[in-house]
Amino acid sequence: MSLVRSATDADIPELVRLRALLFDGLSARGWGAPPPGDGWRRTCAEALRERLADDMTRILVLDEETGLAACGMGVVDLRLPGPYNPTGLIGHVYGVVTDPAFRRRGHSRSIMEGLLAWFAERGVSRVDLNATADGEPLYRSLGFTEHPEPMLSRKR
Repeated sequence: MSLVRSATDADIPELVRLRALLFDGLSARGWGAPPPGDGWRRTCAEALRERLADDMTRILVLDEETGLAACGMGVVDLRLPGPYNPTGLIGHVYGVVTDPAFRRRGHSRSIMEGLLAWFAERGVSRVDLNATADGEPLYRSLGFTEHPEPMLSRKR
């Protein structure tokens, strides 16, 4: 298996390609058809470039011969400390995706283990993520459970 590494600016086109794969099937899960146009790809590439330079964000990738096989992103968010999280640090994992041609090889697990180690190095004890039905068994095997707070979302 290839080794997980930190993404670089040279990976941005592949990161955008993999991110686009995340949106396949979202319309069937209640999101509706995506808006027309492809402008989001340019904006996404710009945002990735900024995040690659941010020490509170880590983007990990896994190479294959034809490009990136998988990626995942983590960000550390600073919230107010509280009794259940005295540091106020909360990690969030997003954008974990494996190219369909390279699935079922442990790539997402390797990406997740790398992100969890990165969070631990920073003293982040709580890590949140959103899971698809396909990804949920992996995340549960890594110790993720339902959060006691209900999640709501507002879309304009």
